[in-house]
Amino acid sequence: MSAPDSSSPKIPLPAPAAPMAKAPALWVVVGLGNPGADYADTPHNLGFRVIARLAEAAGVRVSRPEARSLTGLGEIEGRRVVLATPLTYMNLSGGAVGELLKKYEAGREALLLVFDELSLPFGSIRIRERGSAGGHNGVESVIDGVGSPEFTRIRLGIAPDHPVAPEHKAAYVLKAFPKSWKEPAEELVDRGAEAVRMLLRDGVAKAMNEFNRQVERS
Repeated sequence: MSAPDSSSPKIPLPAPAAPMAKAPALWVVVGLGNPGADYADTPHNLGFRVIARLAEAAGVRVSRPEARSLTGLGEIEGRRVVLATPLTYMNLSGGAVGELLKKYEAGREALLLVFDELSLPFGSIRIRERGSAGGHNGVESVIDGVGSPEFTRIRLGIAPDHPVAPEHKAAYVLKAFPKSWKEPAEELVDRGAEAVRMLLRDGVAKAMNEFNRQVERS
């Protein structure tokens, strides 16, 4: 038998697969809102309500005062999470969020921010991995507090069917939902909590594909 021809072309080996992005060991899930009973049922407090809904389903008590917030540590969809609601007012949330990340030695890639969004139709949800504040003072404060707009956010649409004049925006987001909107608001909170769970379970891309397409179809 003759020796193999060493000059014959070699079959190239397949290129190694690109490493998958590693999920954070601990997610810091923060809902934005204003503390106090006077604001509990307002559009501006939907972020707080999503955190409360997640905590109830996961058996987590969000009651520990730390980093100018109330927090609770637990597990959702197999992921370790800190659920948090800042004790500062909405426009000063960034300091609390920055302190939370430092306390838990978490980078901004571990931050998941949940908040209301007046530029989206009521009941819609949009997920983004980064972006500007878009005129949202609470988000602007968080960007300043963490030093970057590079963090994941879940935006809950609160815009009514009719446009809100700029001078009336503050009054709109700080006024309690009318009775006719209470049930749709509860549904939005439920879907906001499900968006968080899907993101933790399946990753940002799949959650974006699911919830952002719903906005585009509306």
